[in-house]
Amino acid sequence: MKIDYTHHQSAHCENGATAGLISHYGVEMSEAMTFGIGAGLFFGYIPFIRLNHLPLTTFRVAAGSIFKRVTKELGIKIETRKFRDQQLAMDILDETIAKGIPVGLQTGAWWLPYFPDAYRFHFNMHNLVVFGKKGDSYLISDPVFPEPVICRADDLRKARFAKGALAPKGKMYCLSEVPAQVDLPNAIKNGIRTVTKAMLKYPLPIIGISGIRFLAKRLERWPAKLGEDNALLHLGQLIRMQEEIGTGGAGFRFIYAAFLQEAATHLNDDRFIAFSARMTSIGDRWRELAVRAARNCKGRAGTEDSFPAMAKILMDIAAQEEELYRDLAGAVVE
Repeated sequence: MKIDYTHHQSAHCENGATAGLISHYGVEMSEAMTFGIGAGLFFGYIPFIRLNHLPLTTFRVAAGSIFKRVTKELGIKIETRKFRDQQLAMDILDETIAKGIPVGLQTGAWWLPYFPDAYRFHFNMHNLVVFGKKGDSYLISDPVFPEPVICRADDLRKARFAKGALAPKGKMYCLSEVPAQVDLPNAIKNGIRTVTKAMLKYPLPIIGISGIRFLAKRLERWPAKLGEDNALLHLGQLIRMQEEIGTGGAGFRFIYAAFLQEAATHLNDDRFIAFSARMTSIGDRWRELAVRAARNCKGRAGTEDSFPAMAKILMDIAAQEEELYRDLAGAVVE
């Protein structure tokens, strides 16, 4: 059994799975457009939530939110299920793909054997699409891989029922009804409004633009407050969250820049081309921060890589992003 499903590689798994499922039903969606309409761009520095005993920094909305927002904005009906019974979960998956319906799954990446060892880690929010079965193995469109992959049933079962934080509990999802026509311009504007509101007006000081400035002030004081070794641990955690886990700060900014470029065409508004260029420049600034942080973590820091210098970069990023979001908010009000 094999569904005629087109695989596309993407930078981020939820974007890719969502775009692939929607495109399968005739509504062409790029990863960037999915991320933009889904209002995926975000920032939060949350010191009271710990990952490996170090503060959590997030550069995107909560996992699953992009899929929910995009389908809602486009008027697409979805079906989502979780399971306690592992065999029932696999049986329902088989029944669904036998009907010719591609299925999105939430999985634990550690248990997927087609991941190279260097890229396997305990992350229970990895999204993929099952589009067929051959013998005891499933045909999978994993968005972060260049080509479709094959996974044995026992391994996929383990991945679907991985234990730990954000356990998937066998979660599966699919599209049940897709309208013949969708209002992309309206969906684009709503996605931008959601991002600008979150980044500019979120009431907590650790979220959005305020959160970037909050982190900058904290980062500058880390060596004095935590000691040199602990400061480097915190810095390493920040850069892992920014550059390695879930595409990260610079990567998500580049995806959003691509969305703004596409938005210029759909909205017939050349201002969004300039907005896209500004977001790309901001992404470059995030990447510059990562490079300087890496030098510190590797013991190669120069005077220009000091903690105050990195804090200054964060303050500059905050100023640039604040100005851009205000301009974007004004552009979609008109």
